[in-house]
Amino acid sequence: MTLLLLFLAYAVALSVALGRAGHRSQSRAGGGTSGLTPPASILIIGATGGTGRQLLTKALERGYRVIALVRDPLGLRLEHPGLTVVRGDVLDADSVDRAMRGQQAVLCALGHKRYFGPTRILSEGTRNILRSMRAHGVRRLVCETSLGIGDSAGRMGLYYTLFVIPVILPFYYWDKTRQERLIAASELDWVVVRPGALSNAQGRGRYREGAGVGSYVWTVRISRADVADFMLGQLTSGTWLRTAVGISW
Repeated sequence: MTLLLLFLAYAVALSVALGRAGHRSQSRAGGGTSGLTPPASILIIGATGGTGRQLLTKALERGYRVIALVRDPLGLRLEHPGLTVVRGDVLDADSVDRAMRGQQAVLCALGHKRYFGPTRILSEGTRNILRSMRAHGVRRLVCETSLGIGDSAGRMGLYYTLFVIPVILPFYYWDKTRQERLIAASELDWVVVRPGALSNAQGRGRYREGAGVGSYVWTVRISRADVADFMLGQLTSGTWLRTAVGISW
């Protein structure tokens, strides 16, 4: 019983710490501007991941010219006349620079599976992205993080708050807080997208969005296809400009 109480205290303390360390939006939304000019060319970071693949497919379907920065081009398994693949690593500033040239917006779905140890892959990779965007005059950034940090702490539901995050993903989520703070401190036109638990289900085209999305009790979910749809929508909308917005079914 003592061990259980100690674990619960640790899980709750971690959730509170993630809340304080992540970004806390100062306002509900970024001004309500819509109808922004679509970028002609976009850079997708994390294109071989679950959300990244959906971003890539949907962006090409919508007629965007897409650059994908990937470590292993063979892992992409997609050919399209509108797609250019750049081999590189987001932790290598030079390869990020090569991919950034000529772009007008960046979609970041950066992730990894190094869960069980201290990591700065998300934050250091994002640092390189932000530096390169400034150097090349690219202003628009839409980045996927997660519910459960900043002012959405605890909103992944009890299963994630009391088990998944403290047992499996504490280092991963802590790095997400650093990632969010770096983005929020930038002068760029950014949107942080915080989805619930991700699934490979078919997109519904309908979802809840906003600062109060999520549940302190039940696990909230959303498909990667719907997350990609929402992220692409932020390229031409200013509704959530410079804020962190939750999204779930």
